[in-house]
Amino acid sequence: MELHAVLNRVDPRERRERIEKLLRFVELWDRRADFVKRFSGGMRRRLEIARALLHEPKIMFLDEPTLGLDPQTRNHIWSYIENLSRERDVTVFFTTHYMEEADRVADEIAVIDHGKIVAQGSPASLKERVQTVSLEDAFIALTGHAIRDEEASSADHMRQLRKIWGRR
Repeated sequence: MELHAVLNRVDPRERRERIEKLLRFVELWDRRADFVKRFSGGMRRRLEIARALLHEPKIMFLDEPTLGLDPQTRNHIWSYIENLSRERDVTVFFTTHYMEEADRVADEIAVIDHGKIVAQGSPASLKERVQTVSLEDAFIALTGHAIRDEEASSADHMRQLRKIWGRR
């Protein structure tokens, strides 16, 4: 956290206080001296959120910010982000596959299918548009019912090549 505070030019007089506040918020203050490699996946995600908030950004981009977190931690994180958004006028863009979460916290949603925005609007307007009760049903109605083939990323390809080359 200290390194990220320096990199993000957080005022040196505010660093320690801000770091402590955020680590207490994500309930990692007691683990502040531990190596991150010893953290669970959920603990790492909470640390990432704290790190993202360290420099008090006006715009935040979060990619699956609550992936792998238990419901209590997800609710805690979203409450904090919603308060931050209201109190400090922070705009939050996020991706998620948790439709109930998007329905609850997003003011505006863009449904993306194969890299293109196929619909956008408030959660209520999207559900009304396709006459569904849930945002998940609206998402499926807008993008189709077929199961998607996942493609390997370039990092996955590199890992595979490393395995092949490493066996020689």
